[in-house]
Amino acid sequence: MRGNRHLMLFTLALGMLLNPLNSSMISVAIARFQDLYHLSFEQVSWIISTYYLASGIGQPVMGKLADLAGARRMFLIGLFVVAVSCSLAPFSPSFAWLIAFRILQALGTSAIYPSGMAIVRRTVTDGQARALAFLAVFSSGSAAFGPTVGGLLLHWRDWPALFLVNFPFLIAAFALGLAILPGRNRQPGGATETERAVETAPAGTPHQAADLIRAIDPVGAALFGIGIVGILMFLLSFRTGIRWGAGGVGVAALALMTIWELKVERPFIHLRVFARNPTFTWVHVQFVVVNVIFYSIFFGIPTYLQEVRHFDARTTGFLMLALAGFGVVISPLAGRWIDRSGSRPALVTAGGVMLIGSLLLTTLHATSPMGWLVVVFSVLGLSNGFNNVGLQAALFESAPPEIIGAASGLFMTARYLGTIGSSALLGLVFGATPTTGRLRLLGGLLAVLALAVLWMSLRLPRRGDGRR
Repeated sequence: MRGNRHLMLFTLALGMLLNPLNSSMISVAIARFQDLYHLSFEQVSWIISTYYLASGIGQPVMGKLADLAGARRMFLIGLFVVAVSCSLAPFSPSFAWLIAFRILQALGTSAIYPSGMAIVRRTVTDGQARALAFLAVFSSGSAAFGPTVGGLLLHWRDWPALFLVNFPFLIAAFALGLAILPGRNRQPGGATETERAVETAPAGTPHQAADLIRAIDPVGAALFGIGIVGILMFLLSFRTGIRWGAGGVGVAALALMTIWELKVERPFIHLRVFARNPTFTWVHVQFVVVNVIFYSIFFGIPTYLQEVRHFDARTTGFLMLALAGFGVVISPLAGRWIDRSGSRPALVTAGGVMLIGSLLLTTLHATSPMGWLVVVFSVLGLSNGFNNVGLQAALFESAPPEIIGAASGLFMTARYLGTIGSSALLGLVFGATPTTGRLRLLGGLLAVLALAVLWMSLRLPRRGDGRR
């Protein structure tokens, strides 16, 4: 039985590493695409931005589908969609087609993560945090080592290899998924009348399709999509000229979605769950802020090291390994601790360590020795390992089981908001040219955000408190 559980988690990990791998691996090909398609950096950067946009919208939608149509089914469909996109992308006749296939890839990977989380939530009842830690090692590791892998592939096989490298993971995950992933296992009493109709109708029939569309709430999903696109485009514009109109449209769409969702019987996002469950709400807010801090460091430090300290790419990669590697190493230990004591102690520790690491950034100067840089980055990496597992465990503790797929998808949208928010913060702090003084300013601002994270962690209920 335990062997089957480990094999199931390994299967889920093979699929769930695809989104972070492909989001980070493509960054090394920006210059290659500029030369190939004769485009500017801003134009080519849309291959990254559109992936975030599609993922930010697609994760909650696909999570809702996983709740309604079955997590195993959506996991396998997601793998198939990624395989189609990776097959077609190398033959793109233009850059616009390449972006279209990247969007398709993002939608496929968006189905995999919330489906995998739903399977874990409904089947793993003992040692759940350790299971999450195991998955975090794969997802964090693939994000951390994505640029290194991408650089090697680009050097040896050119940019199509960045898509073809997915196939060993896709084939293994699909074959294992067909063989061992459990079928639908809804929590008792969790289904609405429409959801029960979706489950009982023959697969693929018009009746099932109509019920599924009604259960998704297409109006709410559309307003959510418009709102997220508007907000993300606003955040992405901080370096090139702020798009106030996009931000206004985003806010207006989210306001309309709120009004609509509170009126309909079967909402796309269960806003009343947020109102009734403060812990569930604060977990999402905290995840946004945590990712603003982490990705400000993850994206900002390499720029500083290369442009200000004039380190080469190899040395920069070694130093960044301290940041990414310590997060991967600490995840299994964090999982064991959380299984014993709940998510709150680990997240309080993460907030404290993140505060210390941010303050240590303010001690850096133009001649700081490499050993001290490793110490600073290692401290920040430790906080990331605790946060990754701890916040996912806190989500499981606070989310109603019947909407865990949609909740996991929305959780990942919070990550993308934080990721792009970090880009906006770096644009404001670094400006056109990073300096040591601006890095220290960034450290001070991140320390303020880390204090907010620590405060939010202290607000979480203790294990056995009975509060939600």
